[in-house]
Amino acid sequence: MLLSKNPGWFHELRRDWNLPAIEFSEAHIEVLRDSEGRLLNDIRDDADNQSAADGIANFMRRLTEDPDTEIHASIAGGRKTMGFFMGYAMSLWGRPQDRLSHVLVSSPFESRSEFFYPTPRPHVIPAHDPGQDPLDANTAKVWLGDIPFVRLRALLPPSIKDRHSSFAQAVAAANRALADIELEIDLAQSCVRINHQTVRLPPMQMGLLCLLAWRCQQSLPPLRAPFKEVDDPEWKRHALRDLRHAMGDLRIPDSLHRRLHGTQAMGETFSEQLSKMEKTLRQSGALPLSGLIARENLGTRGRQQGYRLNLQAHQVRVIQPT
Repeated sequence: MLLSKNPGWFHELRRDWNLPAIEFSEAHIEVLRDSEGRLLNDIRDDADNQSAADGIANFMRRLTEDPDTEIHASIAGGRKTMGFFMGYAMSLWGRPQDRLSHVLVSSPFESRSEFFYPTPRPHVIPAHDPGQDPLDANTAKVWLGDIPFVRLRALLPPSIKDRHSSFAQAVAAANRALADIELEIDLAQSCVRINHQTVRLPPMQMGLLCLLAWRCQQSLPPLRAPFKEVDDPEWKRHALRDLRHAMGDLRIPDSLHRRLHGTQAMGETFSEQLSKMEKTLRQSGALPLSGLIARENLGTRGRQQGYRLNLQAHQVRVIQPT
């Protein structure tokens, strides 16, 4: 009805309203498929629902990979779940230039399948069913309503942005980004779990995280950052003391143990390792939006910063080897 030579309503629309050439053919229509790759005829059960959600979300993800595109997504028509999935997909993947809208058609045109658009000149739509009146498409009113939506794209980790991912996986990643943090440091398995998602860190980063975790559990004030330009023996002594409480002397990583016993300035390494650790956690999708490490100005000489976990003691758990 839209793209055929007769009646070809899309081509009629262009001619009636003197619109420029618009590239639109059957090749531009993407039909949703089920989990087996078969064309999806309808949405009738949970499996169909999941296929539609995954297809819409992944289609939107692919379109937004091109920075030179501008998406106008409409939730009009289709099953209600399809409109919901489209709106949610726009929240997950939509960029500043993308828009979401809905179309409203005046009564009684909205219920007449022969109506396609308001015509610039009188155009009679005959009555076919009992009780119907002829209509003039020239008198129809159509409203395009912009729908504001929350853009969550920045919260998604690269692992979700860069590959085919299901609708449920993308939603779970967004939820993790907005969730409260539960931090578990498993010294027995040499890994970190944030909200039950496991991440492995290099030894020095594990050691520094244990240091901050132990201080959090003890409700101690922020840890002063070590000096960057000169050796800071006092800071090293206090850090080594806290690490022994946190991990035990034999489990302190060798790389960190050597630095704490040496005479080389520690400040640059300290801040760099914490930044790398946060980047690793964020890229994994484990780290929520609220962040893990808080940096505070201590108000001391040289505008020194203090570091602490952005958590309460009850949110931190350290599993010691048996």
